[in-house]
Amino acid sequence: METETAQEASGGPATGAVPVTDGEESLSNGQSLLGETLAVWGDIELFLSGLLLPNRIIQVLIIVGLVLVAHVISRWVRLKVTRWLRTREGWPLWQMRFMAICNQRWRSIIFVGLLWLTLEVMRTVTWPSRSYLIGHFAVLATAWLVISIAGRLIRNRSLRKPTVWIAWILVTLHVLGLWEYFLNLLDAASVTLGATRISLLIVFQALLAIGVLLAVAHVLSKFVARRIDRSDDISPSIKVLSVKLIKLGLYSVAFVIAIQAIGFDLTTLTVLSGAIGLGLGFGLQKIVSNLVSGVILLMDKSIKPGDVISTGDTFGWISDLGARYASVVTRDGTEYLIPNEDLITRQVVNWSHSTDLVRLEITFGVSYDCDPHLVRRVAVGCLEGLDRVMSNPAPVCHIIAFGDSSVDYILRFWISDPSKGLSNVRGNAFLAIWDAFKANGIGIPYPHRDVRIIDAVSAPRPTGQTR
Repeated sequence: METETAQEASGGPATGAVPVTDGEESLSNGQSLLGETLAVWGDIELFLSGLLLPNRIIQVLIIVGLVLVAHVISRWVRLKVTRWLRTREGWPLWQMRFMAICNQRWRSIIFVGLLWLTLEVMRTVTWPSRSYLIGHFAVLATAWLVISIAGRLIRNRSLRKPTVWIAWILVTLHVLGLWEYFLNLLDAASVTLGATRISLLIVFQALLAIGVLLAVAHVLSKFVARRIDRSDDISPSIKVLSVKLIKLGLYSVAFVIAIQAIGFDLTTLTVLSGAIGLGLGFGLQKIVSNLVSGVILLMDKSIKPGDVISTGDTFGWISDLGARYASVVTRDGTEYLIPNEDLITRQVVNWSHSTDLVRLEITFGVSYDCDPHLVRRVAVGCLEGLDRVMSNPAPVCHIIAFGDSSVDYILRFWISDPSKGLSNVRGNAFLAIWDAFKANGIGIPYPHRDVRIIDAVSAPRPTGQTR
């Protein structure tokens, strides 16, 4: 009996020990969560009751007064700085952006400066306890201001606001001395699934680690992408493929590191990966097909950003090659998102695949009374000096048929900028031909039809027909 008691006291195994069930563990977690909540609420009540002390009330009034003073001064400063910024020329873009961000926050900047100035004065002329609240609020306001300015580095607006708000809350908890209570509260809110314990603290750490590492991966990918874009030795398609592979690799490494940093065992994802593979085989066939087609397009260089293509009724140039689709912009500004699979399986005309030179043709007919040698010389000569028409290879004109009422010709010429359109240069060529033919007396025939009206009374009727 004494041995059993000693073993139980020392935490060792005892014959009569009762194992802890899941229900008892859940009850223990609930009691711990309630205890941490009550502890936090007690500290908040103590802090609020401390604000009713005379010296604390005075400090609160001083802070409110500084807010009003900062509001008045900031309106005058913002007006002056705005006028001054309008006269600045030649500044770098980042410098102008930083000044614009600061110009929107003069009230906070002035308020923080007044807080620290007031704090130094009060610490000099009175006891530190008389400026205790002002000191904490100065630190808190400074942190809020720094987070607000740093948050502007996040370009995505939907991501910027949650990030800034979460940072404000965490800094506030740390300054008010509630950080440990907050962590204990998150750790107490937990559930146990078999041998795995999942708490809000673990989820919070995972999200924080993933967010920070993904942000670092995003910055690194942007830096590498700029370096690759500046290289003239890499083709546009290989640039796009390299940037996408680097982004995928960096994001994958960041996610794996973040998961392992919180102690998550990746071997438990084997079953999940099998389910994902099965889902890809059945439900995501089109998506996977487009992804693979996009990689093929980038590797074989058949289509690359900047190419002028036509597929079906769509004619335009490729502005971007994505993982799932290609963005084609037409002459009227319409942007078509064509799946990569369609560019592989359908017929696509790439007007600038191996060269930017494109040959255009226009046909016309002239009267039989005109000298064909003169017609050919005039047709070719009228294109000399015409905008966008190349002189080498030179335009050529040939007779292609003797029609019913005209001699038919074909005029061929070359351009080197198909992205600027085809119909407009054809239209200019037709106008040049029209003016040149008018100046040289070359006629363009058109069908003539004679209409004869036969009198129904005098017209002979077929034999045997009566009225």
